[in-house]
Amino acid sequence: MTSPLNSQSSSGLNSLGFAKSPQDTRVIVAMSGGVDSSVVATMLAEEGYDVVGITLQLYDHGMAIQKKGACCAGQDIYDARQVADKIGFPHYVLNYESRFKQEVIDDFTESYLRGETPIPCVKCNQTVKFRDLLATSKELKGDCLATGHYIQRVMNEEGRAELHRGLDPTKDQSYFLFGTTQEQVDFLRFPLGGLEKTQTRALAEKFDLPVYDKPDSQDICFVPEGRYSELVQKLRPEGVEGGEIVHVDGRVLGHHDGIIHYTIGQRRGVGVGGFEDPIYVVGLDPDTRQVIVGPRECLARPGIVLNDINWLAGKIPVSGRKVEIKFRSVMHPEPARVFNNGKTFTVIFDTPQYGIAPGQACVFYDGPRVLGGGWITREEVASDAGTFEANAMEAV
Repeated sequence: MTSPLNSQSSSGLNSLGFAKSPQDTRVIVAMSGGVDSSVVATMLAEEGYDVVGITLQLYDHGMAIQKKGACCAGQDIYDARQVADKIGFPHYVLNYESRFKQEVIDDFTESYLRGETPIPCVKCNQTVKFRDLLATSKELKGDCLATGHYIQRVMNEEGRAELHRGLDPTKDQSYFLFGTTQEQVDFLRFPLGGLEKTQTRALAEKFDLPVYDKPDSQDICFVPEGRYSELVQKLRPEGVEGGEIVHVDGRVLGHHDGIIHYTIGQRRGVGVGGFEDPIYVVGLDPDTRQVIVGPRECLARPGIVLNDINWLAGKIPVSGRKVEIKFRSVMHPEPARVFNNGKTFTVIFDTPQYGIAPGQACVFYDGPRVLGGGWITREEVASDAGTFEANAMEAV
Protein backbone atom coordinates (compact mmCIF):
# COMPACT_ATOMS: atom_id res chain seq x y z
CA MET A 1 0.00 0.00 0.00
CA THR A 2 1.20 3.53 -0.74
CA SER A 3 2.04 5.28 2.51
CA PRO A 4 0.19 8.56 3.20
CA LEU A 5 2.70 9.41 5.94
CA ASN A 6 3.63 13.04 5.76
CA SER A 7 7.21 12.87 7.07
CA GLN A 8 9.41 13.65 4.11
CA SER A 9 11.81 10.84 3.29
CA SER A 10 14.80 10.36 1.05
CA SER A 11 16.99 7.45 0.04
CA GLY A 12 17.75 5.20 2.97
CA LEU A 13 14.93 6.44 5.20
CA ASN A 14 11.73 4.59 5.96
CA SER A 15 8.33 6.29 5.68
CA LEU A 16 8.65 7.66 9.23
CA GLY A 17 12.01 9.22 8.48
CA PHE A 18 14.32 6.74 10.23
CA ALA A 19 17.41 5.17 8.66
CA LYS A 20 16.38 1.61 9.45
CA SER A 21 13.77 -0.91 8.42
CA PRO A 22 10.17 -0.62 9.66
CA GLN A 23 10.62 -3.88 11.57
CA ASP A 24 13.39 -2.26 13.60
CA THR A 25 11.39 0.94 14.24
CA ARG A 26 9.15 0.93 17.33
CA VAL A 27 6.16 3.24 17.03
CA ILE A 28 4.00 4.06 20.05
CA VAL A 29 0.49 4.90 18.81
CA ALA A 30 -1.88 6.95 20.98
CA MET A 31 -5.21 5.14 20.49
CA SER A 32 -8.42 6.90 21.52
CA GLY A 33 -10.62 4.05 20.27
CA GLY A 34 -11.87 6.12 17.36
CA VAL A 35 -11.48 5.66 13.61
CA ASP A 36 -8.50 7.96 13.13
CA SER A 37 -6.06 6.49 15.64
CA SER A 38 -7.21 2.96 14.80
CA VAL A 39 -6.32 3.54 11.15
CA VAL A 40 -2.94 4.98 12.12
CA ALA A 41 -2.04 1.92 14.21
CA THR A 42 -3.27 -0.51 11.56
CA MET A 43 -1.60 1.30 8.69
CA LEU A 44 1.76 1.28 10.48
CA ALA A 45 1.41 -2.37 11.47
CA GLU A 46 0.61 -3.25 7.85
CA GLU A 47 3.82 -1.50 6.78
CA GLY A 48 5.77 -3.73 9.14
CA TYR A 49 6.50 -1.30 11.98
CA ASP A 50 6.84 -2.53 15.56
CA VAL A 51 3.57 -0.98 16.80
CA VAL A 52 2.57 -0.60 20.45
CA GLY A 53 -0.87 0.87 21.10
CA ILE A 54 -1.57 2.94 24.22
CA THR A 55 -4.94 4.21 25.41
CA LEU A 56 -5.24 6.71 28.23
CA GLN A 57 -7.93 6.36 30.87
CA LEU A 58 -8.46 9.99 31.68
CA TYR A 59 -11.47 10.12 33.95
CA ASP A 60 -13.84 7.98 36.00
CA HIS A 61 -14.35 4.69 34.20
CA GLY A 62 -17.88 4.16 35.57
CA MET A 63 -18.99 7.53 34.27
CA ALA A 64 -17.21 6.91 30.99
CA ILE A 65 -19.10 3.69 30.27
CA GLN A 66 -22.37 5.62 30.36
CA LYS A 67 -21.08 8.32 28.03
CA LYS A 68 -21.14 7.81 24.27
CA GLY A 69 -19.33 9.81 21.62
CA ALA A 70 -16.31 10.79 23.71
CA CYS A 71 -12.69 9.76 23.50
CA CYS A 72 -10.89 7.79 26.19
CA ALA A 73 -14.14 6.46 27.70
CA GLY A 74 -14.91 2.85 28.65
CA GLN A 75 -16.33 1.83 25.28
CA ASP A 76 -13.44 3.51 23.53
CA ILE A 77 -10.87 1.59 25.56
CA TYR A 78 -12.66 -1.60 24.56
CA ASP A 79 -12.72 -0.54 20.89
CA ALA A 80 -8.99 0.23 20.87
CA ARG A 81 -8.25 -3.19 22.34
CA GLN A 82 -10.47 -4.86 19.73
CA VAL A 83 -8.48 -3.22 16.93
CA ALA A 84 -5.16 -4.22 18.51
CA ASP A 85 -6.30 -7.83 18.95
CA LYS A 86 -7.57 -8.02 15.37
CA ILE A 87 -4.38 -6.63 13.82
CA GLY A 88 -2.05 -8.35 16.28
CA PHE A 89 -0.03 -5.73 18.13
CA PRO A 90 0.26 -5.14 21.89
CA HIS A 91 -2.08 -2.65 23.55
CA TYR A 92 -1.88 -1.08 26.99
CA VAL A 93 -4.18 1.15 29.05
CA LEU A 94 -2.53 3.78 31.22
CA ASN A 95 -4.43 5.37 34.11
CA TYR A 96 -3.82 9.10 33.86
CA GLU A 97 -6.93 10.11 35.82
CA SER A 98 -5.22 12.06 38.59
CA ARG A 99 -2.91 14.05 36.34
CA PHE A 100 -5.75 14.67 33.84
CA LYS A 101 -7.95 16.06 36.61
CA GLN A 102 -5.19 18.30 37.89
CA GLU A 103 -3.85 19.51 34.55
CA VAL A 104 -7.04 19.70 32.47
CA ILE A 105 -10.33 19.41 34.37
CA ASP A 106 -9.36 21.66 37.29
CA ASP A 107 -7.88 24.22 34.91
CA PHE A 108 -11.06 24.09 32.82
CA THR A 109 -13.23 24.68 35.88
CA GLU A 110 -11.20 27.59 37.23
CA SER A 111 -11.10 29.19 33.78
CA TYR A 112 -14.90 29.19 33.52
CA LEU A 113 -15.18 30.74 36.98
CA ARG A 114 -12.87 33.53 35.78
CA GLY A 115 -15.31 34.29 32.97
CA GLU A 116 -13.07 32.78 30.32
CA THR A 117 -13.72 30.37 27.45
CA PRO A 118 -11.21 27.55 28.01
CA ILE A 119 -9.95 25.08 25.41
CA PRO A 120 -9.19 21.89 27.34
CA CYS A 121 -8.08 19.97 24.23
CA VAL A 122 -5.04 22.27 23.94
CA LYS A 123 -4.20 21.85 27.63
CA CYS A 124 -4.54 18.08 27.27
CA ASN A 125 -2.13 18.05 24.34
CA GLN A 126 0.33 20.25 26.22
CA THR A 127 0.30 18.08 29.34
CA VAL A 128 -0.91 14.49 29.54
CA LYS A 129 -0.51 13.69 25.84
CA PHE A 130 2.56 15.44 24.47
CA ARG A 131 4.40 15.68 27.77
CA ASP A 132 3.50 12.66 29.92
CA LEU A 133 2.58 10.16 27.20
CA LEU A 134 5.57 11.19 25.15
CA ALA A 135 7.84 10.54 28.13
CA THR A 136 6.23 7.13 28.60
CA SER A 137 6.77 6.40 24.90
CA LYS A 138 10.48 6.99 25.31
CA GLU A 139 10.52 4.73 28.39
CA LEU A 140 9.02 2.02 26.17
CA LYS A 141 11.96 2.45 23.78
CA GLY A 142 9.76 4.01 21.13
CA ASP A 143 11.42 5.75 18.22
CA CYS A 144 8.43 8.04 17.88
CA LEU A 145 4.86 8.67 19.03
CA ALA A 146 2.17 8.61 16.33
CA THR A 147 -1.31 10.09 16.72
CA GLY A 148 -4.45 10.44 14.62
CA HIS A 149 -4.36 14.23 14.45
CA TYR A 150 -5.02 15.92 11.13
CA ILE A 151 -1.86 18.01 10.98
CA GLN A 152 1.24 17.68 8.82
CA ARG A 153 4.84 17.32 9.97
CA VAL A 154 7.12 18.64 7.24
CA MET A 155 10.92 18.75 7.09
CA ASN A 156 12.23 22.10 5.87
CA GLU A 157 15.39 22.74 3.84
CA GLU A 158 17.47 23.00 7.03
CA GLY A 159 16.30 19.55 8.15
CA ARG A 160 14.06 21.00 10.87
CA ALA A 161 10.60 19.55 11.49
CA GLU A 162 7.74 22.01 11.09
CA LEU A 163 4.00 21.76 11.77
CA HIS A 164 1.69 22.56 8.87
CA ARG A 165 -2.09 22.62 8.63
CA GLY A 166 -3.78 19.36 7.74
CA LEU A 167 -4.65 18.79 4.10
CA ASP A 168 -8.38 18.48 4.88
CA PRO A 169 -9.49 21.99 5.95
CA THR A 170 -12.65 20.59 7.54
CA LYS A 171 -10.61 18.37 9.88
CA ASP A 172 -7.40 20.40 10.34
CA GLN A 173 -6.37 20.28 14.01
CA SER A 174 -3.34 22.57 13.91
CA TYR A 175 -5.14 25.11 16.12
CA PHE A 176 -5.09 22.62 19.01
CA LEU A 177 -1.37 21.84 18.67
CA PHE A 178 0.18 25.31 18.72
CA GLY A 179 1.61 24.62 22.19
CA THR A 180 3.77 21.74 20.96
CA THR A 181 7.49 22.23 21.53
CA GLN A 182 10.18 21.67 18.92
CA GLU A 183 11.49 18.69 20.89
CA GLN A 184 8.02 17.15 20.80
CA VAL A 185 7.58 17.86 17.08
CA ASP A 186 10.85 16.04 16.44
CA PHE A 187 9.49 12.92 18.19
CA LEU A 188 5.88 13.03 16.93
CA ARG A 189 4.42 11.64 13.70
CA PHE A 190 1.01 12.43 12.17
CA PRO A 191 0.23 9.86 9.47
CA LEU A 192 -3.21 11.30 8.64
CA GLY A 193 -2.10 14.89 8.02
CA GLY A 194 -2.05 14.42 4.26
CA LEU A 195 -5.40 12.63 4.07
CA GLU A 196 -9.01 13.69 3.93
CA LYS A 197 -11.41 12.19 6.44
CA THR A 198 -13.20 10.27 3.69
CA GLN A 199 -9.91 8.55 2.83
CA THR A 200 -9.38 7.59 6.46
CA ARG A 201 -12.87 6.08 6.62
CA ALA A 202 -12.15 4.17 3.42
CA LEU A 203 -8.96 2.75 4.92
CA ALA A 204 -10.84 1.69 8.08
CA GLU A 205 -13.34 -0.18 5.93
CA LYS A 206 -10.58 -1.69 3.78
CA PHE A 207 -8.85 -3.01 6.91
CA ASP A 208 -12.24 -4.27 8.16
CA LEU A 209 -11.78 -2.53 11.48
CA PRO A 210 -14.63 -2.90 14.00
CA VAL A 211 -14.74 0.92 14.36
CA TYR A 212 -14.90 1.75 10.63
CA ASP A 213 -18.34 3.38 10.93
CA LYS A 214 -17.96 4.76 14.45
CA PRO A 215 -19.15 8.40 14.69
CA ASP A 216 -16.64 11.13 15.44
CA SER A 217 -16.62 12.55 18.95
CA GLN A 218 -18.46 15.87 19.13
CA ASP A 219 -18.10 16.92 22.77
CA ILE A 220 -15.21 17.59 25.09
CA CYS A 221 -14.50 14.09 26.38
CA PHE A 222 -15.22 14.77 30.07
CA VAL A 223 -18.29 17.00 29.55
CA PRO A 224 -21.38 14.88 28.81
CA GLU A 225 -23.52 16.42 26.06
CA GLY A 226 -21.58 19.68 26.19
CA ARG A 227 -23.11 20.83 29.50
CA TYR A 228 -20.08 22.73 30.74
CA SER A 229 -21.91 24.67 33.44
CA GLU A 230 -23.19 21.47 35.06
CA LEU A 231 -19.64 20.17 35.44
CA VAL A 232 -18.42 23.45 36.94
CA GLN A 233 -21.33 23.52 39.40
CA LYS A 234 -20.60 19.94 40.41
CA LEU A 235 -16.88 20.54 41.00
CA ARG A 236 -17.02 24.08 42.40
CA PRO A 237 -20.56 24.80 43.67
CA GLU A 238 -19.24 27.45 46.06
CA GLY A 239 -17.76 29.38 43.15
CA VAL A 240 -21.01 29.81 41.21
CA GLU A 241 -22.80 33.00 42.25
CA GLY A 242 -25.51 35.03 40.58
CA GLY A 243 -25.30 38.67 39.56
CA GLU A 244 -26.61 41.39 37.30
CA ILE A 245 -27.10 41.50 33.55
CA VAL A 246 -25.93 44.99 32.59
CA HIS A 247 -26.17 46.86 29.29
CA VAL A 248 -23.01 48.55 28.02
CA ASP A 249 -24.71 51.89 28.73
CA GLY A 250 -24.93 51.00 32.43
CA ARG A 251 -28.57 49.95 32.69
CA VAL A 252 -29.31 46.89 34.83
CA LEU A 253 -31.54 44.68 32.67
CA GLY A 254 -31.94 41.62 34.86
CA HIS A 255 -30.21 38.98 36.93
CA HIS A 256 -28.44 35.69 36.18
CA ASP A 257 -27.53 32.52 38.08
CA GLY A 258 -23.79 32.59 37.34
CA ILE A 259 -21.43 33.83 34.64
CA ILE A 260 -20.53 30.21 33.90
CA HIS A 261 -23.80 30.01 31.94
CA TYR A 262 -22.60 32.64 29.43
CA THR A 263 -19.92 33.03 26.80
CA ILE A 264 -18.80 36.13 24.93
CA GLY A 265 -20.56 36.38 21.59
CA GLN A 266 -23.61 34.48 22.86
CA ARG A 267 -26.91 35.64 21.41
CA ARG A 268 -29.49 33.02 22.36
CA GLY A 269 -30.60 32.56 25.94
CA VAL A 270 -29.14 35.85 27.17
CA GLY A 271 -32.22 36.47 29.32
CA VAL A 272 -33.17 40.00 28.27
CA GLY A 273 -35.65 41.28 25.74
CA GLY A 274 -37.34 44.41 24.43
CA PHE A 275 -34.65 45.41 21.94
CA GLU A 276 -35.23 45.90 18.22
CA ASP A 277 -31.76 44.66 17.31
CA PRO A 278 -30.17 41.45 18.61
CA ILE A 279 -28.38 41.67 21.95
CA TYR A 280 -25.12 39.77 22.58
CA VAL A 281 -22.97 38.95 25.56
CA VAL A 282 -20.02 41.31 25.09
CA GLY A 283 -18.24 40.89 28.41
CA LEU A 284 -18.07 38.87 31.64
CA ASP A 285 -16.75 40.41 34.86
CA PRO A 286 -15.90 37.73 37.46
CA ASP A 287 -15.11 40.34 40.13
CA THR A 288 -18.52 42.05 40.02
CA ARG A 289 -20.25 38.92 38.65
CA GLN A 290 -21.78 41.02 35.88
CA VAL A 291 -22.82 39.77 32.47
CA ILE A 292 -22.40 42.72 30.10
CA VAL A 293 -24.58 42.83 27.00
CA GLY A 294 -24.89 45.09 23.99
CA PRO A 295 -25.28 45.28 20.18
CA ARG A 296 -23.03 43.31 17.86
CA GLU A 297 -20.73 46.25 17.15
CA CYS A 298 -19.62 46.13 20.80
CA LEU A 299 -18.02 42.74 20.07
CA ALA A 300 -15.57 44.23 17.53
CA ARG A 301 -11.96 44.33 18.69
CA PRO A 302 -9.00 45.89 16.87
CA GLY A 303 -6.53 43.54 18.51
CA ILE A 304 -5.71 41.30 21.47
CA VAL A 305 -2.99 40.73 24.05
CA LEU A 306 -1.57 37.22 24.50
CA ASN A 307 0.44 35.61 27.27
CA ASP A 308 2.12 32.21 27.71
CA ILE A 309 3.49 32.42 24.18
CA ASN A 310 4.84 29.34 22.44
CA TRP A 311 6.87 30.18 19.33
CA LEU A 312 7.80 27.24 17.11
CA ALA A 313 9.42 29.14 14.28
CA GLY A 314 12.92 29.61 15.65
CA LYS A 315 13.70 33.05 17.08
CA ILE A 316 10.94 35.22 18.54
CA PRO A 317 9.83 37.56 15.73
CA VAL A 318 10.60 41.25 15.64
CA SER A 319 7.65 43.50 16.33
CA GLY A 320 5.41 44.11 13.38
CA ARG A 321 5.77 40.71 11.72
CA LYS A 322 2.91 39.91 9.38
CA VAL A 323 1.08 36.67 10.17
CA GLU A 324 -2.28 35.04 9.72
CA ILE A 325 -4.18 34.22 12.89
CA LYS A 326 -6.98 31.98 14.08
CA PHE A 327 -8.70 32.43 17.45
CA ARG A 328 -11.21 29.67 16.73
CA SER A 329 -10.31 26.31 15.24
CA VAL A 330 -12.90 26.49 12.43
CA MET A 331 -12.36 30.08 11.32
CA HIS A 332 -10.59 31.14 8.16
CA PRO A 333 -7.13 32.60 8.93
CA GLU A 334 -7.15 36.40 9.12
CA PRO A 335 -4.20 38.75 8.41
CA ALA A 336 -2.64 40.54 11.38
CA ARG A 337 0.61 41.91 12.80
CA VAL A 338 2.37 40.61 15.92
CA PHE A 339 4.16 42.94 18.34
CA ASN A 340 6.57 41.56 20.93
CA ASN A 341 6.07 43.20 24.33
CA GLY A 342 8.52 40.97 26.17
CA LYS A 343 6.39 38.62 28.26
CA THR A 344 3.30 39.24 26.13
CA PHE A 345 2.43 39.73 22.47
CA THR A 346 -0.02 42.23 21.07
CA VAL A 347 -1.82 41.20 17.89
CA ILE A 348 -3.33 43.93 15.71
CA PHE A 349 -5.88 42.74 13.15
CA ASP A 350 -6.01 44.13 9.63
CA THR A 351 -9.77 44.35 10.14
CA PRO A 352 -11.67 44.26 13.48
CA GLN A 353 -12.66 40.79 14.67
CA TYR A 354 -15.77 39.70 16.59
CA GLY A 355 -16.62 37.35 19.43
CA ILE A 356 -13.16 37.05 20.99
CA ALA A 357 -13.08 35.74 24.55
CA PRO A 358 -10.33 35.58 27.18
CA GLY A 359 -9.08 32.04 27.63
CA GLN A 360 -9.20 31.23 23.94
CA ALA A 361 -6.03 30.56 22.00
CA CYS A 362 -4.71 32.68 19.16
CA VAL A 363 -2.57 30.72 16.72
CA PHE A 364 -0.12 32.24 14.23
CA TYR A 365 0.38 30.94 10.69
CA ASP A 366 2.64 31.67 7.76
CA GLY A 367 0.65 30.12 4.93
CA PRO A 368 0.18 26.49 5.98
CA ARG A 369 2.96 26.60 8.59
CA VAL A 370 2.14 26.85 12.29
CA LEU A 371 4.37 29.50 13.84
CA GLY A 372 3.05 29.25 17.41
CA GLY A 373 0.49 31.10 19.47
CA GLY A 374 -0.64 32.17 22.91
CA TRP A 375 -3.60 32.65 25.23
CA ILE A 376 -5.95 35.63 24.97
CA THR A 377 -5.99 37.85 28.05
CA ARG A 378 -8.52 40.38 29.35
CA GLU A 379 -6.21 43.25 28.54
CA GLU A 380 -7.77 45.64 26.06
CA VAL A 381 -5.99 47.04 23.01
CA ALA A 382 -6.48 50.75 22.33
CA SER A 383 -9.42 51.34 20.01
CA ASP A 384 -7.13 53.40 17.80
CA ALA A 385 -5.17 50.42 16.51
CA GLY A 386 -3.40 52.54 13.91
CA THR A 387 -1.88 54.75 16.60
CA PHE A 388 -0.82 51.70 18.61
CA GLU A 389 0.87 50.15 15.58
CA ALA A 390 2.67 53.37 14.67
CA ASN A 391 3.97 53.83 18.21
CA ALA A 392 5.03 50.18 18.46
CA MET A 393 6.92 50.28 15.17
CA GLU A 394 8.62 53.55 16.19
CA ALA A 395 9.82 51.91 19.40
CA VAL A 396 11.44 48.96 17.61
